Amino acid sequence: MIDRRGILWGVLGAAIAASTAGCASGQGRTPNRVQRGGFSDIAFADWTDAEPEYLLYPGDEIEIALPTATELTRTLRVGPDGRVALPLIGQAMAADRTLSELEYTLSEAYAAELVRPVVEVTLKQAGPIRVWVAGEVRTPGVYDMNGDIDAYQAVVQAGDFLATARPQEVALIRRGPGGVRMMRVVDLRPRRGEVVALRRGDILFAPRSTLGELANFFTQIRNALPIGFNYSINGQFQQF
Repeated sequence: MIDRRGILWGVLGAAIAASTAGCASGQGRTPNRVQRGGFSDIAFADWTDAEPEYLLYPGDEIEIALPTATELTRTLRVGPDGRVALPLIGQAMAADRTLSELEYTLSEAYAAELVRPVVEVTLKQAGPIRVWVAGEVRTPGVYDMNGDIDAYQAVVQAGDFLATARPQEVALIRRGPGGVRMMRVVDLRPRRGEVVALRRGDILFAPRSTLGELANFFTQIRNALPIGFNYSINGQFQQF
């Protein structure tokens, strides 16, 4: 039997290791040693609020237009497996690709069928934002959020903090530009904490106590990894 949690943990660990290796070689972002709130000596890429280029996701509605063969134009929803079905070329992977990357992939696929395989991809409507809320909350799990939602609202949807939680020291893990993993500590105390907008794929982890040791932090994250959380592994979209 495949240890799905172990696989997903390996993906997160690989991302962290990659950011550390980039620092050692002088390439990529410098890992950020988070000092606040007891999360010490945890190497992630430097935090940035810059919006990475949009990656398609299951549930997104897109238009795939072929100006030179308009009868092949389709408006489709990306399926749960990350694929779309198109005339002449069949199934094509769309999830975890930018619009321009998908245009290139489809143009290559249509090259065997059309003289001028020009493809234009437009995002018509984004699907729900999927985030994971874990740790000391009443109902940890993966949640689909519609519309703009902040971190504390996600915690409320997960049943709110348990009495054992430290809401002033919640770890927010996010994929940054280039796919690197970033982490910052946020204060989510009701009426006293920060208002932090969430993005697709964000992970919120509410600790029971300060997580001063790297091993302790990773052990808690690994044990809480959810089945059903979507990640891209080596360019192939996976749903565990």
